[in-house]
Amino acid sequence: MAIKINEDGVFSGYASIFGKIDQGGDIVVRGAFSHSLKKRGVANIRMLFQHDPKEPIGLWHSIRETDLGLKVIGQINDNVGRGRELISLIRDGGIDGLSIGFRTVRASTKSRATARRLYEIDLWEISIVTFPMLDIARIAAPQLAQNIKQATKLLTSTQ
Repeated sequence: MAIKINEDGVFSGYASIFGKIDQGGDIVVRGAFSHSLKKRGVANIRMLFQHDPKEPIGLWHSIRETDLGLKVIGQINDNVGRGRELISLIRDGGIDGLSIGFRTVRASTKSRATARRLYEIDLWEISIVTFPMLDIARIAAPQLAQNIKQATKLLTSTQ
C-alpha cells in the first residue's frame, strides 16, 4: 500500500472531481471553485473532521483547481488528539475520504430526473470523512490523478 501521509501529517488528494455525480445528485463543473478560492484564500477554508465545526484538525497548504478537480495539500495537526488518531488511521488505510462543505451560488438542473450542475460554489471547509458523498474524493498517493484520467479516457472511448 502506498503511504498517503508523511511523518509530519502532510497529505494530498482530491476533495472534488469535476464532471462526476455524487450520492446527493450533484456534479461540480470545472471553474466552480475559482471565485471562492480568490475571495477566501486557503487560510480561510477550514480543515475539519466529519464536517464538525467543533473538530478542526489541521490547515490547508494548497487548494487549487486542476483539469481533474479540486486538489488539496494539507497538514493534520498532531498536537490535537483527533489529529494524532487521524494520522494513524490514514497511514493504516482506515480513513481516506474527503468532502467539501459549501453554499451553492449558481447551479442548474434540467429536470428533477437529472443531476444538479454546480457552476459556482462558496467553499468554506473541506473535511476528512469516513464516507464521502463523491466516492472518488480521497486522500491518495500521488498517482491518483493519473489513474482517474486513464479510467475516464477508457470509459469515454468505449461509449
